[in-house]
Amino acid sequence: MSTLPACPQCTLENTYQDGNNYVCADCGYEWPVQEAEQADENAVAGVKDANGNILNDGDAVVLIKDLKVKGSSITLKVGTKIKGIRIVGGDHEVDCRTDAGNFMLKACYLKKA
Repeated sequence: MSTLPACPQCTLENTYQDGNNYVCADCGYEWPVQEAEQADENAVAGVKDANGNILNDGDAVVLIKDLKVKGSSITLKVGTKIKGIRIVGGDHEVDCRTDAGNFMLKACYLKKA
């Protein structure tokens, strides 16, 4: 099995290393080896809550701060317990469902319950 990462542009695994770069044989995209190694380290670190605990899919969390929902008059109150979170990529790491609806939240406003 190959230890080379999949192409970040086309997501195919037909890649090879050429000097200090990885190259995708299918789409021709090149990216630095160091950048790929840093991405792997960040993925291993996981998503951490406000207290530094690693969050996993299905965990229950509690809000540590009142959060105003952009574009709405809804406010998620401090102490609200949210069950069954899902970890996703991007700026807002946690996808969840509350009584007020479905939201994507930043992990820095949550603590593991």
